Amino acid sequence: MAGHKIGALAKRTGTNAATIRYYEGIGLLPRPDRQDGNQRRYGDDDVGRLTFIRRCRDFGFSIEQVRTLTSLIQDRSRSCVEARDLAQAHLAAIRAKLRELKALEKSIAQFVEVCDAECVGGPGPDCVILDDLSGARSIASSCCSAA
Repeated sequence: MAGHKIGALAKRTGTNAATIRYYEGIGLLPRPDRQDGNQRRYGDDDVGRLTFIRRCRDFGFSIEQVRTLTSLIQDRSRSCVEARDLAQAHLAAIRAKLRELKALEKSIAQFVEVCDAECVGGPGPDCVILDDLSGARSIASSCCSAA
């Protein structure tokens, strides 16, 4: 029987075998044919589909978003506008997360700045960062209350 064993598929697509089995289990990747000894055998279509799935995941698309995108590939009657809309929504979520991360960065920078000014090198229990995290102070309340 021709085809790729799971290890070869993993190597060709940059995906580990456990992830391949997971994608099979949740229906993103079709269950492969089996050869003697019950070993999985994958075809070139599987290589393409798994490469597509892995690339989607590399871009941070959720499993459900990947499921939608793979269904779009298989249905010529559906519009690529669906893919664009999904990518646009994903982009908006990424931008929101970036805003949150920038606020977090600012708060952590404030922690470090205050520590440098007030207690650098002193005893741990007197650290302003630890005080703030325990609620005794409020150096960076603007970030943490919005999250």
